[in-house]
Amino acid sequence: MSVIHQTWCQPPEQLPWPHDEMHVWRATLAWPEAAAHRLEQCLSADERDRMERFRFERDRRRYLIGRGLLRSLLGCYLDVAPQDLRFETTSAGKPHLASGQGQLQFNLAHSGEYVLIAIADGRAVGIDVEEVRDDFDAGEVAAHFFSPHEQRELETLTERLKIEAFFECWARKEAYVKARGEGLSLPLDQFDVSLRPGEPARLIATRPDPAEASRWQLSGLGVADGYKAALVVEGQGSTLRFWDCPHELAWLRAPVTRS
Repeated sequence: MSVIHQTWCQPPEQLPWPHDEMHVWRATLAWPEAAAHRLEQCLSADERDRMERFRFERDRRRYLIGRGLLRSLLGCYLDVAPQDLRFETTSAGKPHLASGQGQLQFNLAHSGEYVLIAIADGRAVGIDVEEVRDDFDAGEVAAHFFSPHEQRELETLTERLKIEAFFECWARKEAYVKARGEGLSLPLDQFDVSLRPGEPARLIATRPDPAEASRWQLSGLGVADGYKAALVVEGQGSTLRFWDCPHELAWLRAPVTRS
């Protein structure tokens, strides 16, 4: 699929259940202090301890907004108090809801001033967002992590376009790895994604199993100027819906419509 020219909307008063949809939520770090404090009340004791261990305030804020909103949104979908949700992790470290808490799948990403959360019903999902910057050698990093095909594509571009393409590629690769949930056991050079500016977002090839590529839907996302983002979901044909997270957490306790 190509980059989705979506419109980020305010969520409806009654949030629908994501039967055959992917729900993508966007938030910035610029939350009013009172709202941020309410998010903190959603965290578990372990999460609050982890947040306090971050050295820099911006990192603490990023963790708070991400984990607090994830708990709040999942609690809204499942009609469970956010602080009562329980999480487990796979052997590769991917978090998921504990047994008995439903089949919702989710993934969280953050970079710069933005946090993205993707939620699906029973379908593996991965999301990534990257703030574009030019304080490094894109070609050198690509030589260590990108596939030979991706490196060749990158080298055909001008320096200005190379930076854009690098982050386009990185976001798409990270989203796929996160959807697969295999962590570092899935080398980044074992699959190819599209990266050229204006080219449709595609998972081009997967190795050693070529058929694996057809199992996944890859979409580029428009988040904000200076950012690249991507979404990968298991299966094909998902409708994507895009919402900005409200600061008023009372909205997040409204019942979800499952019809």
